[in-house]
Amino acid sequence: MSMVAATSVGKDKLSSASAMVGIDAAGKYVRYTPEQVDALERVYNECPKPSSLRRQQLIRECPILSNIEPKQIKVWFQNRRCREKQRKEASRLQTVNRKLSAMNKLLMEENDRLQKQVSQLVYENGYMRQQLHHTSAATTDTSCESAVTSGQRGQQNPLSQNPPRDANNPASLLAIAEETLAEFLSKATGTSVEWVPLVGMKPGPDSIGIIAVSHNCSGVAARACGLVSLEPTKVAEILKDRPSWFRECRRLDVLSIIPTGNGGNIELMYMQTYAPTTIAPARDFWTLRYTTALDDGSLVICERSLTPSTGGPAGPTTPGFVRAEMLPSGYLVRPCEGGGSMIHIVDHVDWDAWNVPEVIRPLYESPKVLAHKATITALRHIRQIALELSGEVSFTGSRQPAVLRTFSQRLSRGFNDAVNGFVDDGWTLLSNDGSDDVTIAVNSSPDKLLGTHASMALFSALGGGILCAKASMLLQNVPPALLVQFLREHRSEWADSGVDAYSASSFRAHSQFGVPGLRSNTGFWGSQIILPLAHTVENEELLEVVRLEGHHGFNQDELLLSRDMYFLQLCTGVDENAPGACAQLVFAPIDESFADDAPLLASGFRVTPLEPKTNAPASTRTLDLASTLEIGSSGSARSANDNMNSTGTRSVLTLAFQFAYENHLRDSVAVMARQYVRSVVASVQRVAMAIAPSRLGCSQIGMKQANASPAAQTLAEWVSKSYRAHTGNELAQGDCQGGGDGLLKLIWHHSDAIMCCSLKASPVFSFANQAGLDMLETTLIALQEIRIESVLDEAGRKALCSEFNKIMQQGFARLPGGICMSSMGRPVSYEEAVVWKVLDEDDSPHCLAFMFVNWSFV
Repeated sequence: MSMVAATSVGKDKLSSASAMVGIDAAGKYVRYTPEQVDALERVYNECPKPSSLRRQQLIRECPILSNIEPKQIKVWFQNRRCREKQRKEASRLQTVNRKLSAMNKLLMEENDRLQKQVSQLVYENGYMRQQLHHTSAATTDTSCESAVTSGQRGQQNPLSQNPPRDANNPASLLAIAEETLAEFLSKATGTSVEWVPLVGMKPGPDSIGIIAVSHNCSGVAARACGLVSLEPTKVAEILKDRPSWFRECRRLDVLSIIPTGNGGNIELMYMQTYAPTTIAPARDFWTLRYTTALDDGSLVICERSLTPSTGGPAGPTTPGFVRAEMLPSGYLVRPCEGGGSMIHIVDHVDWDAWNVPEVIRPLYESPKVLAHKATITALRHIRQIALELSGEVSFTGSRQPAVLRTFSQRLSRGFNDAVNGFVDDGWTLLSNDGSDDVTIAVNSSPDKLLGTHASMALFSALGGGILCAKASMLLQNVPPALLVQFLREHRSEWADSGVDAYSASSFRAHSQFGVPGLRSNTGFWGSQIILPLAHTVENEELLEVVRLEGHHGFNQDELLLSRDMYFLQLCTGVDENAPGACAQLVFAPIDESFADDAPLLASGFRVTPLEPKTNAPASTRTLDLASTLEIGSSGSARSANDNMNSTGTRSVLTLAFQFAYENHLRDSVAVMARQYVRSVVASVQRVAMAIAPSRLGCSQIGMKQANASPAAQTLAEWVSKSYRAHTGNELAQGDCQGGGDGLLKLIWHHSDAIMCCSLKASPVFSFANQAGLDMLETTLIALQEIRIESVLDEAGRKALCSEFNKIMQQGFARLPGGICMSSMGRPVSYEEAVVWKVLDEDDSPHCLAFMFVNWSFV
């Protein structure tokens, strides 16, 4: 740093002198008077690189430059541009030097903390070895374990043994605040929590910072350290405004502020957070927040829940919310030399996850989810504002960055309100149609969500409200970022143009549109054009306007489709290099004016990854949560959860679509919305099957599973031998020479769908080749859950029953072409089906084999 600084100082001292002296083309020194330099500087500010004509014009217009040759002026401008370039480079190097010095200091502190943690772990390891050495192996006495666990409990919750404090005594609250401060600092800079680096986060001068998550501690915790070019007071101001950056925060009320004698203050706060899916209740917090300054000039904002064990006054309670606990958390903001701040963030929460379905419990038990949702988001938000204030971020259009950020917040909040459907916002549930896969809720008081200014724009004089259709489903082996990218770029694969037109019509004056689903919809959009508005520095969040170009309508019913439609769209979490991050696509119809206060009726998708399971190979099956995620269910739900736990990568997809309605059309809109969401779910299932990390990988997994079983090789021999005996033909070319593993490979890669079905009263599938798995849209693991009667349609079942005796007596039969159904409910057509009796080595009937010839999805 000293070398760079010395170089910069030297160049600054010589700059004025070099401006007075120039070197012409012949190598002679030319001296300029101050007046000549001022005249040249004025021209340089207007045009740093003037042409030869401009230089000659300059000599004619400025008499003080008449004694200078044009070549000398050309050299002066070259030198001036060189000095400017050197000055900018020196400034850039100084900035990089400051960042590297601050990051070096941060890394050294982190290294010291890790060395302390290693020393502590070595000490604890030695202590446990000593205890185990003195304990007899045959002894079953648990007194030592009780002592250890009680000691750990005492360390994890040191305030649990404190006597109750006076809730109305400020001194008691100050004692709680000081204890919270000490515990927070021990997490931020000490070793009270075992931190593990988060994969994919590398420290550096331009990186987001050092990210770590907790390991083996009560609750879940995340920690971040980073650098920003803002002063500590500005950073503290931004962080305390939690609703501006924490998208999960629904409400934050400061109920009381108590100044402290050391210049700080204590705040008693009530906060509500959204639930991430439709199948879990929301959380709320009652906390104490302590803001103070340390002796070294650092600012600290620490926070913790007030519980009966910690003391303090009892907070408010709201029906429908589950009270979560915030363990000592907060922000340490330290000033850096040369400007900027060094930030330490700690989030430590106990979500009380026991009242959510087991399959989505990882959302509440994973520190990675907390890190992406709160810790990393806070650091990114501060860095984004710092770059905006410095002018390093450019935006499209005339809107200020704060306005664009407000649009993103409103879209996220509107989607969260739709997913949660809080009663105090005016939402009420409608009765379903006998199936629980889609939930319909209505809100007849939309001004609570959209503001009173939106009432006239959205609803006619007949009255009306907002209707929301929402659902959740479990995805297997589908990367969230990849799925959201596909949904963003290929809207026509899942969206209905008639529904888009109905949604957009609410934002146009004097436009009426029939309810989709009550008429035949033959409209389509010409193309989708994405117009970028803004993006964050790391492109983890994109704000854009989507224009859907309408085709030319030929009748009155298609007039709206001949006009362009506009949607404001927010896409987040599309960075595939951030494992564990939630991906989201939220959009709302807007009109051409796109005012800053335009009402936004948000709809969209959220894909939240669950902790991957490593105890079994991955599956590409997609399941519906409606029948498997009921709290307290047993039987089939339990077996379904077991199957889910046996898969690899899992994620929860939550989708919600909102529509404005008039009172006399409410029931029709509800029917349309329910049908539309079901069609979107089916489309997403098809997309998920298509983009799952390659069908080749799944094929190899299935082949390995088949090869691993000697029974599969034996079955392949029986299937091929029986087909040859009954029909006189070979099942696959070359199967007469192949045997064992080779024969199984031929059947596995056969172009037609081949599957075996047991000879039981209720037949089930026992084997299928790759084409059969593709046709049924399932895997070898889940194949046995599918029954033959659920695949064949009524005509197919009748044909099979009429030919069954012939199959058992003559060995095979040919069934006419028809339609069958995959496990996802998709119709599949086939030209014909060959059914034959498979005989074992004793020539006894073993099973039935089906071969669906030239099948394809309808």
